[in-house]
Amino acid sequence: MILEGKTLATQIRQSLPQRAEAARQKLGRPIGLYAYGCADDYAAYVYLNKEVEAARKTGVQAQVFPLSKSTSAAQFLDMLSQASQNPKVDAILIARPLPPHLAASGYERVLAPQKDVDGMSYVNMGNLFLCKTWQEVESLPGFVPCTAMAVMRLLAHHGIDPQGLEAAVIGRSPTVGRPLAHLLTCKNATVKICHTKTADLKKALQNEQLICCAAGQANLLTADMVQPGAVVVDIATNITPGGSLCGDAQTAPLLEKGCSVSPVPGGVGPVTLACLLENIILSGERNV
Repeated sequence: MILEGKTLATQIRQSLPQRAEAARQKLGRPIGLYAYGCADDYAAYVYLNKEVEAARKTGVQAQVFPLSKSTSAAQFLDMLSQASQNPKVDAILIARPLPPHLAASGYERVLAPQKDVDGMSYVNMGNLFLCKTWQEVESLPGFVPCTAMAVMRLLAHHGIDPQGLEAAVIGRSPTVGRPLAHLLTCKNATVKICHTKTADLKKALQNEQLICCAAGQANLLTADMVQPGAVVVDIATNITPGGSLCGDAQTAPLLEKGCSVSPVPGGVGPVTLACLLENIILSGERNV
């Protein structure tokens, strides 16, 4: 089975323009989004602008602030501090990757958690990891990283319940791999975290019923590594030598083995964008 995400993304996004307009009328202004990204990273910056354009089409007033390798940590922190205190800014989005000196600046502690629509701040991340159950996750006052939540919603959309499953997450990033592993635990899966340095990845995955790939390495997951009928959620986006997109998993051989697989593109990606747009609208609604 192909775990496509476009249908779910359309469902999530369907009511967002109306919600944005309702918030605009109550606020007396459109919902405000400030987005930051490194213009030196062409691919990430192009994707950020696509996210911003999608927000604008939903009815959000959005501005993009380009960063560069010459942007100092102090300048970056000052930008975020001002945006966090600006009452006309409801949502703040930071594109990754950032230049190393900005990534290490501690910006997560400056970012206002109520505006942190991708769940990156220390407060939002800390609150998430204090959760034990899914009910607690749903009751959080802030936001959860969009990609991790998109995976959970994609699974639910296709009727896949993680409860009781042996699961593995390949990838340990603070915004995808680790929060996703925790969300699966909150859904009562038994979760193993693997990564590109796992000594014997095939052995580590041999008994797993649910595998989520977020390592960013094309062809990392092959059919011989996975048991028949396993669920594979491919989160990564890699560029092939020919310029097309692919994930970490070899989709066709996995499908032939009876696995359920999310495609790249068309799987987690559209749902992630939909979750982000929903969070932006929610940030404005919470200010009404």
